[in-house]
Amino acid sequence: QVQLVESGGGLVQAGDSLRLSCTASGRAFTNTFMGWFRQAPGKEREFVAAIFMATGKTYYGDSVKGRFTISRDNAKDTVYLQMDSLSPEDTAVFYCCAFPRGSIYIAQYTYWGQGTQVTVSS
Repeated sequence: QVQLVESGGGLVQAGDSLRLSCTASGRAFTNTFMGWFRQAPGKEREFVAAIFMATGKTYYGDSVKGRFTISRDNAKDTVYLQMDSLSPEDTAVFYCCAFPRGSIYIAQYTYWGQGTQVTVSS
């Protein structure tokens, strides 16, 4: 059974940093993309970042470029999302995902984690 388990969410203040982790299990995740999306109340799920696990090539949404960094540890089947300079606009549930069915920028991945809440206070 494939599982993606996120951790690292929480409540922080504006300007703080937070690191999310997502550990995958149940199948090989080497030759695919893993990514992060987020969803704020009343809004659609938004692309945050993705990484191609074999090469480490990264992709970012415009709203997080320069502030967030996605990385991976293939030995642990884990991806990380380092979030710096957080603002209240970053408040959302963050979801880890793997195996996109098409474009990596669209929320149509085969596997999803349960989500982790990130709340940024002003």
